[in-house]
Amino acid sequence: MTSSVINTQPRLRQQTKVKWLKLLKPGLCLLPFAVFFYLFQLAPMLWVVVNSFLVEQSWSLDHYHEIFNSSFIQQGFRNSLWLATWSSVIGLAIAVLLVSSLRRINSKIRDGVIAFTNMSSNFAGVPLAFAFIIILGVNGALTLLLKQYGLIDSFNLYGQWGLLAMYVYFQIPLAVLLLYPAFDALKDDWQDAAALLGASSWQYWRRIALPVLSPALLGTLIILIANAIGAYASVYALTSGNYNVVTVRIASLVSGDLFLEPNLAAAISVVLMLILAFITLINQWLIARSYHAKS
Repeated sequence: MTSSVINTQPRLRQQTKVKWLKLLKPGLCLLPFAVFFYLFQLAPMLWVVVNSFLVEQSWSLDHYHEIFNSSFIQQGFRNSLWLATWSSVIGLAIAVLLVSSLRRINSKIRDGVIAFTNMSSNFAGVPLAFAFIIILGVNGALTLLLKQYGLIDSFNLYGQWGLLAMYVYFQIPLAVLLLYPAFDALKDDWQDAAALLGASSWQYWRRIALPVLSPALLGTLIILIANAIGAYASVYALTSGNYNVVTVRIASLVSGDLFLEPNLAAAISVVLMLILAFITLINQWLIARSYHAKS
């Protein structure tokens, strides 16, 4: 009896060792990702937060006082939020119409449109700004054509409405790619059943389709807003930094030749992160009250 107990002890230790190795193996596989996430996400964020409170190597809230007392910085936030909100809403509305139409057409055409959308979603930055200058600039092809037929008197691509047009352009492909899988949740039988019960197309979308799609729509809207607020290369290339948005202000404070204030740029970044966090919390609250949360 004693010998059998002694013989089983090494086996139990071996089984315990194997069990711990099985538990540690997923953690070891995630270790490179954790290091990468810390170096490129958490560490820069911590640096930004800490340096936003430093003024000449001492702790202070002066940078935040300057942000909330500066009309110029506040204008940058207003312009960024205006562009982000309207471009996201317009882009989302167009994407919903496009994706709902794609479900009704031939599969080859649908695959071609999705492939083109995937390609155009990566067309941003300086190339996108250059394309808009050629098409909608002062002497752009489309601008001259519309003037010739008397449809417009003038169009300022380098102002608020020109930037909105460019923002909407790069928001639509992203919204389509995000919404396309979500529309698979809609069953064709639902609309047929609603029609048999006397519901119109508007009633079907308002009472059935939109409640089902609401989590995807709200999540996509938040991603679009974040995408637009963080846009920098396109707006800078189009306006040469002359239009006041928050990303241009941050970049000018970090890399400016005359006004190099990285700590103030860090404080602006923290305020921007808080705005995005607040928008995300609202989104999560709305999703919690949506159709899927109640069902």
